[in-house]
Amino acid sequence: MKLRYFSHSSFQITTAAGQILLIDPFLDDNPTSPVGSDEVTADFIVLTHAHADHVGDAFKIAERCDPLFICVHELANYCSDKGFRAHNMHIGGAYEFEFGRLKFTIAHHGSMTPDNTYGGLAAGVLLTIDGKTLYHTGDTGLFYDMKLIGEMNPVDTLLLPIGDNFTMGIDDAVKAVELINPQLAIPMHYNTFPVIAVDPELFVQKVEALGKKARVMAYGEEIDL
Repeated sequence: MKLRYFSHSSFQITTAAGQILLIDPFLDDNPTSPVGSDEVTADFIVLTHAHADHVGDAFKIAERCDPLFICVHELANYCSDKGFRAHNMHIGGAYEFEFGRLKFTIAHHGSMTPDNTYGGLAAGVLLTIDGKTLYHTGDTGLFYDMKLIGEMNPVDTLLLPIGDNFTMGIDDAVKAVELINPQLAIPMHYNTFPVIAVDPELFVQKVEALGKKARVMAYGEEIDL
């Protein structure tokens, strides 16, 4: 599969079969995104939680593409109420979709929609596609159960926030890498706004000092996993 980074926590996954998944597509009002919502398409949209910088432009995209939303129960109902197709799930639950397996994990964060509707629990998401497992932690603080998640679901690619203030900062994110033990760690949720400005290369240096692999993805970059 291919992974493309749009900045903040927004990613695109393209499977070997050509299916496109978007995760937290915050694009038009994102000052660091290299693309707008009218430049992407989706078969599936995965939302980790309901905040405006994660739901983002999901509904704009869905009006054009009619994707299936995949979210925790309350947020999926919110999407359904907006007239979109949704698959309801919750923390700890997994489901086999046509693209592969998806499982939601805990994430220590809030979840309220832009119009102040309760969005259920914030989540991380484990995706097993084309024989590889990717873990998008969502917005979260550090928690020790990350070790258990990594032991039960060996992670090839880990996407985790480093921007501090609202989520883990660099040092906590490095500890998360140590707990989860992925093959590759990629930082996200940084430098979008001044309050989360950090140097992602410092994260990479600290991860590599542990003997583990990390890299910074440029905005708009796509890599093979």
